[in-house]
Amino acid sequence: MKHSRILVFGTSLVVAVLALGAGQAALEAAQGRTVDAPVFEVDPLWPKPLPNHWILGSTIGVGIDSKDHVFIVHRGYATLTARTEAGLDTKPPTGECCAAAPPVLEFDPDGNLVNSWGGPAAGYDWPLSNHGISIDHKDNVWVGGNGTCTDSLVTAGQCPTSGRIDSFILKFTHDGKLLMEIGVPHQSMNSSSMTSFGRVAKISFDPGNNEAFLADGYSNHRVAVIDMDSGKIKRFWGAYGKAPSDTNLGRYNPDAPLAQQFRNPVHCAEPSTDGLVYVCDRPNNRIQVFRKDGSFVKEQRIAPKTLGDGAVWDIAFSRDPAQKFLYLADGKNEKIYVMDRQSLEILTSFGDGGRQPGQFFAVHSIATDSKGNLYTTETYEGKRVQKFVYKGVRRVTAGNQGVVWPR
Repeated sequence: MKHSRILVFGTSLVVAVLALGAGQAALEAAQGRTVDAPVFEVDPLWPKPLPNHWILGSTIGVGIDSKDHVFIVHRGYATLTARTEAGLDTKPPTGECCAAAPPVLEFDPDGNLVNSWGGPAAGYDWPLSNHGISIDHKDNVWVGGNGTCTDSLVTAGQCPTSGRIDSFILKFTHDGKLLMEIGVPHQSMNSSSMTSFGRVAKISFDPGNNEAFLADGYSNHRVAVIDMDSGKIKRFWGAYGKAPSDTNLGRYNPDAPLAQQFRNPVHCAEPSTDGLVYVCDRPNNRIQVFRKDGSFVKEQRIAPKTLGDGAVWDIAFSRDPAQKFLYLADGKNEKIYVMDRQSLEILTSFGDGGRQPGQFFAVHSIATDSKGNLYTTETYEGKRVQKFVYKGVRRVTAGNQGVVWPR
């Protein structure tokens, strides 16, 4: 009897262990599924320290030139904390640290600062709030803006009438000489305008057709396409390729029917080499894909329960000829999604909220260099640029990889 009880107990224990093992294996399979995807590691030593006690304010754009030099644009003094950050910029100075760096900074691939410029100057309008920096195929530098005239700015003489907006964009040479101011400054929102814009978030390019695609943006509700030489608006469209509407859609509701117009901001409009345009409809938590003529192709929702700032902030493509992968910056959930560009399937992601290298606080803009490395900027209190070194395509977890610290 004692022997039989031991046999039964032993058999039951084996069955329990096997069942537990099978359950654990199933759990690990569900949680640990792997995929082939690009892999990155943060470079915690990039860029090198800035001179002159300079620091960055909210860093709102990143672009790469033909020599893999990295351009960023930030908002400087207006976004520094006077008590703890802007000691040298106060009158009188309250300490040796710190001063806002010039708005546009250029770094070489090793992280050395090689040039700086930008800001208000004679002969052109500088945005009340710069937003986005992009480098075209001729290495010209384009800057957008998403500022609004407030009563205090009117009183200070910085804009004419309260409620007017950054309704223009700027085109500079590589070294900061103005080439063209496009659009009439300080106009009001109008998504049907053929002469001005509505707080442009980002500018992207189709060199073959000599066209620039504007995410237009923070007041307007459209993608606008302009001739890169004349600045003339050629066409525009709203969500699903419809005529844009400036009707206030109210707050995003993840359980409501899909919005038939873009919400503000329309945050990117990125042309691919195969004739498509990928649009960041940020607070609607979706990517919409169009042909370059504005005809709608498809859409993909991303983290649809995300509220507030939304999940779809900026897009960059991998640098292989087919642009096989799409990288999506999500500044609310603080991660970078690695996606298959054709299917818009999320393959994996990396990042987490925080202030250490490889973490994010409001990751805002993203760009790739010719070697496949990723660069990101962070707005609000993030105030920095980071480099993620491309390590090739290999097997990684399909879930979030967390902080991609160097091995």
